[in-house]
Amino acid sequence: MKVSVGQFAPTGSVTDNLETMERLVAKAKAEAADLVLFPEEAMLAVSQVTGPLNDALEGNWTKFVQQLSFMAAEHKIAIVAGGYEQSGDERPYNTLVVLGEDGAILGTYRKIHLYDAFSYQESKSIKAGDVAEVPVFEIAGMKVGVFTCYDLRFPEIARRLVNEGAELLLVAAAWFKGEHKIEHWETLLRARAIENTVWVAAAGTSSGHTIGHSAILDPMGVPIEYLGDDAEGLVTTDVTRRRIDEVREFLPVLANRRL
Repeated sequence: MKVSVGQFAPTGSVTDNLETMERLVAKAKAEAADLVLFPEEAMLAVSQVTGPLNDALEGNWTKFVQQLSFMAAEHKIAIVAGGYEQSGDERPYNTLVVLGEDGAILGTYRKIHLYDAFSYQESKSIKAGDVAEVPVFEIAGMKVGVFTCYDLRFPEIARRLVNEGAELLLVAAAWFKGEHKIEHWETLLRARAIENTVWVAAAGTSSGHTIGHSAILDPMGVPIEYLGDDAEGLVTTDVTRRRIDEVREFLPVLANRRL
């Protein structure tokens, strides 16, 4: 399977963000990718929303998903991207939508671990997802698990996905800048790959307050492709089950675990 990771700086305009994603989807398809991953907040940058968040979301989640569905079907490529989905109360979900290459909605993942850290409190404006809903999808013949940003700091979610057969973990993020934050991001991505001997692909927003640094890592935690803090970019690589098997032959951490 060939995977692309798209990085950009989302604006407060859903239409503008979709136009950027359309450009990156076309580039991913030109590189023969089967799947393209976009960051958290690909739909809408909350920092650029004025007024109540729910008002800004009115009708836009449906528009976002529909347009991504059209893109996926037109380019015959699976798409995973983050946005904000109304929940029925004043706090929306921070949601990843997963679309197949035919445009069908394969499912969604609602961020479980909200970013209540480093003097920020995401839970004030966002509703947490159900801890029981951590789905694995089959895309281009591989099992794929997804999660969002701060979830990366909690190894349990990655292990649950791998226990369900995930061979590729997709991380969509808007990782805030700050002291040691790039080091944390890179270390945690490597850890999730190494401790589970799976591929990890991570897409980060790149803006004035987020780091970018999207990457694709192999099951040994080696970055195969990566981006810096550039505002927009795309990387693509082959993700193979053969590499997982090779690593697990000499690093059988899953087979050797006792707890």
